[in-house]
Amino acid sequence: MGTEHSKNKKRRSMVFLRKGPTLPAWENALLSGKEPKSLLKRGLHYVSLSLIMKGMTSTPEFLWGLPEVQKLNLSRNQLLVIPPSLGKLDRLVVLNLGGNSLKCLPKEIGLLRNLKVLFVNMNCLTEVPAELSLCRKLEVLSLSHNCISQLPLSFTDLTSLRKLNLSNNHFMQIPLCVFALRSLDFLHLGSNRLENIAESIQYLVNLQIFIVENNNIRTLPRSLSFITTLELLNVDYNAIQTLPDDLYLLHRLPRIAWNPMDKGLHIAHNPLSRPLPEVIEGGLDVLFNYLRGKKEHN
Repeated sequence: MGTEHSKNKKRRSMVFLRKGPTLPAWENALLSGKEPKSLLKRGLHYVSLSLIMKGMTSTPEFLWGLPEVQKLNLSRNQLLVIPPSLGKLDRLVVLNLGGNSLKCLPKEIGLLRNLKVLFVNMNCLTEVPAELSLCRKLEVLSLSHNCISQLPLSFTDLTSLRKLNLSNNHFMQIPLCVFALRSLDFLHLGSNRLENIAESIQYLVNLQIFIVENNNIRTLPRSLSFITTLELLNVDYNAIQTLPDDLYLLHRLPRIAWNPMDKGLHIAHNPLSRPLPEVIEGGLDVLFNYLRGKKEHN
């Protein structure tokens, strides 16, 4: 009787173990007696750690004891906060925090003086700490899909920044600090609340890709025509009625483009005044000849 009871008890415990939840890979690695450093991948150029899609709501404590990590991917979790301990990882070159539930970033992010690439897209940020401008080596910054309406003026110090994605936020105008970022070759401000583009846009002399689709822009500034490095200009889904006569100066635009990924002039879904819609149907050369002739006539 006692033997049979112990057998049944053992069977029930085995069933319970089989039905238990599977531990996340990083936690399982720790519980099996492995050192946290064993999770690091050592490539030719960087020491990296990926904790993508682990269902984490908070960062594991062991993380801050890995100062050698240079590429860290914490994307697509449910992280609510990044602690000040982030500043201990001062060798970080690439940091991906995209796809979480972050409402703010710690000011200690400014201690990451080697940081070149930062993704904080698809979070719940309403502001960005001014200390981020201390990351002077930053080249790529994505803040898309947040609730940001302004940037700190100190961002003018990010002189190495080449690619900036501010799309799907709450900007009503292009932040003034952006016009000081002369190294920018990519600027995405699509799906915001922009009503105009300041003439200061002309200071972005290295800009190759400029996207402001899905805003409330009514006119394009004449100075936009002087950024002759532009290869893709996307103003789809706005309220534009006329085009600046000097737009023909953008000689690197190869075509009227319809595919979002194509280089060229994207100008669909705007209430253009006649005869512009008919002219555009003839292609970019026809449009540029029309604008050139219009300017000469005036």
